Amino acid sequence: MTGFEPLRRRVRPEWIDYNGHLSEAYYVLVFGFATDAVMDRIGLDHEYRSRTGCSLYTVEAHVRYLHEVGPDAELVVTSAVIGSGPKKLRLCHEMSVDGTPVATEELMALHVDGERGGTTPLPAAIAERVAGLVTTPPDYAGRSIG
Repeated sequence: MTGFEPLRRRVRPEWIDYNGHLSEAYYVLVFGFATDAVMDRIGLDHEYRSRTGCSLYTVEAHVRYLHEVGPDAELVVTSAVIGSGPKKLRLCHEMSVDGTPVATEELMALHVDGERGGTTPLPAAIAERVAGLVTTPPDYAGRSIG
């Protein structure tokens, strides 16, 4: 996956569950940090959100847990834009440890005006930037749970 600098996070002791592995909620937390990094890169950063009252809202996500992650592992998340529209973004995140994929997340996010309470088109410059980042979806994207 390409387009963005990989996000790196070290597994914290409090993220480890009763089975001695990374708890499922923390995979999603780290994927959320990756989405924030994508937002910063495309211009939907803190300044934009403060000035406009608009942000991305995740409306659907599909997480695949591929391998267990142990304590103190370094998580590396790569991200890609795999689709976009006037009011939406489709992202994929892939998490790995030591080069081995351990989880993926595909998500659909809508651009929402938090003050008005509804979706709104992305600003033209941001929509153009996003469209230029769209890449071929990985083979798992778009699958349903079976």
